[in-house]
Amino acid sequence: MKLRAIALVAVAAILCMAPATGLAINGYSQDFESLNQADTGALGNDGWLVFANVFGPDWAYWYGYGVFPAPNDGAAFSAIASGEGGASQGMQQLVAFSDYNNADHANGAHIESLLFQEQTIGAGDVGETWTFVFDAKLGNLELDSTAWAFIKTLNPAAGYATTNNIQLDMTAIPSTWSTYSITINIDASLVGQLLQFGFGNFATLYQGSGVFYDNIIFYADTVIPSQDASFGEVKALFR
Repeated sequence: MKLRAIALVAVAAILCMAPATGLAINGYSQDFESLNQADTGALGNDGWLVFANVFGPDWAYWYGYGVFPAPNDGAAFSAIASGEGGASQGMQQLVAFSDYNNADHANGAHIESLLFQEQTIGAGDVGETWTFVFDAKLGNLELDSTAWAFIKTLNPAAGYATTNNIQLDMTAIPSTWSTYSITINIDASLVGQLLQFGFGNFATLYQGSGVFYDNIIFYADTVIPSQDASFGEVKALFR
């Protein structure tokens, strides 16, 4: 498979990932082909996490829950899908959607469902620009549901206050595959904070909220773009 937008050069990636650099953030890549679709723990075992915030019909905050390993059961937050890819996506994809196990859907609550990878920012990351790139296409998202991709930072020393929330709206993307990206610059104020990258959605009344994702790469700007490398070659750099 070919990743449409970007591939990475091995030497630069090795330099980026070497322990001697002192970097705390690690590169990540996933095309979901090697994950077992029948394993309900497959996404959690790959480091995916979930969290939810619940707001009332008037958008007053009710409660939150998580962080939990991401499920792969088709009922809540996330699943490994099959048969939704094109030539560049292969047989398996990630689909992100609402937590339909939450009974407050029926009460008109607005449920924010978040699916993400999480890392801690270190002093060696200061000055880097990190990019989150992925393929996506619209699933069964409908009516009042919205979806987005994000890079977020949270400060544990300040009650996990959000210090960055960089979002890319996915609500109106086409039902054909395209490549998207988000970037974040790491400065000294972020050292010791949590960095999350992933996908979110709002849904209510059990309305459809699914968006398909694939060919995910999270990389630093010290990794040099190249035009002709397979996704498998890219993925090998981060494992």
